[in-house]
Amino acid sequence: MDDTLIKSILFICTGNTCRSSMAEGLFKKIIENDEELKNIEILSAGTNVFFETKATKEAIMALKELNIDIKKYKATPISVDLINNSDLILTMTYSHKLRVINMMPVARDKTYTLKEFVKDDDLDILDPFGSELEQYKRCAAEIYNNLIKLKEVIKTGTLGK
Repeated sequence: MDDTLIKSILFICTGNTCRSSMAEGLFKKIIENDEELKNIEILSAGTNVFFETKATKEAIMALKELNIDIKKYKATPISVDLINNSDLILTMTYSHKLRVINMMPVARDKTYTLKEFVKDDDLDILDPFGSELEQYKRCAAEIYNNLIKLKEVIKTGTLGK
């Protein structure tokens, strides 16, 4: 994968109301003032979104503490168009990755778990859905730490290596 070709990143989780929506908000914030990366389109979607819902109140609160507002966020179902139009697809779990690849086998070379892509030994970011705010904060921190690594991987050109 050539890092100069990354114009869009798609984050994927299950319902698109916690992890991937937080990843979208966090990464937009991380790259907003970076001249090299600020024009990358950042999107998110879910593998099991059946109707438009907002981010969970706990996800909203966890990011609000970081001055990131996802109150107006609306869950988006994964689609062939989203997959086709994304240069890099980063999932929250290995099962999400398999779901994307099963939907579109040609997306295999651009689909990774977030942790896999940044060379973390563990592949999955656990779902905080239904948990207390503290669990959402821990999840947001885990995502944030991996997104900082993602930024460096993109900037250093070590994509998929």
